[in-house]
Parts: sequence; structure tokens; C-alpha cells
Amino acid sequence: MLQPENDYLAFLAQGRFMLLRSRLSGAFMFYPRVAEPLTGSTDLEWCEASGAGTVYSVTIVRKRPPEPSYNVALIDLAEGPRMMSRVDGVPLEDIAIGMPVQARVVQEDEQSFVVFERRQEAAS
Repeated sequence: MLQPENDYLAFLAQGRFMLLRSRLSGAFMFYPRVAEPLTGSTDLEWCEASGAGTVYSVTIVRKRPPEPSYNVALIDLAEGPRMMSRVDGVPLEDIAIGMPVQARVVQEDEQSFVVFERRQEAAS
């Protein structure tokens, strides 16, 4: 029996960011599921994600002090899917649409998940 969410969480616990890909179409998907959304194909395999992405959208959630404000970002992954996460290591006001980011698996409160940091572009 396929348990894609459990497999995904197990990969994260190992520090690995993995995506499902259809062998037939080559399409990647996020969030893990048992079938490709458009075709219904179940020929899925796990592949290591590059972690590269671009900020598609960002919202700053302003909290009343002393609680810190935080961001919620939609990230377009290089492989195609879009996922919700946050961008760390950047002042909230500097997070911008189109910013190149890189995924990192973190563990907080005994849970592993993916966050993003600003990616330094290679010099041309």
C-alpha cells in the first residue's frame, strides 16, 4: 500500500528533500500523493529535489511584541511544483517576489520540514 505522506516525512527526518515524479510524463508533484493529478497515473518514483526555487509570493505575518513576526512564502521549485514554506536568514522586508532561494531541511520541535534561504547566484 502506498503511503506517500509517510514516506515524504521519513525522508525529511533523514534530512532529505524528495519529490514524487511520474515516470510516464516526467512531471514532478508536491504535495506527495498516490497518483499524478492530471493523468491519474500511478507510476510514481521518488527523486532528490534540487532545492532550487524562486519566491512566487510572500506575506509577512505581523505579531504583537514580544512575539516575532514571520513570513509565509509560496516557492516555485525548479522542478515545477509550487510549495508553501518560509524564507529564513533574510530580513522580512528584504524577501521579494522573484528572489532565488535554496531549500534546507530543518528540525524544530521534533518535526522536520523544508525552509528556504536566499540563493547566491553564480557570477557570470
